[in-house]
Amino acid sequence: MPELTTVGRWLIVVGLGLAALGGLVWVFGRTGVPFGRLPGDFRFETGNVSCFLPLASMIVLSVLLTLVLNLVLRLLNK
Repeated sequence: MPELTTVGRWLIVVGLGLAALGGLVWVFGRTGVPFGRLPGDFRFETGNVSCFLPLASMIVLSVLLTLVLNLVLRLLNK
């Protein structure tokens, strides 16, 4: 079983990561980046029920995160 200090450090790192991600989402929303409104994002509405499938936004985000992760890993392996 890991020590509590190790678990505490990981919780702090994860919390800071979530806060940074929340900040990025907030900044993207303020600057007008059209995530969630791309041509491949589907919205279905019927009466009081609505369903949203951000397919194009998920693909773009996946490609961007893959590129960033590859760059970070290449820089750390030098």
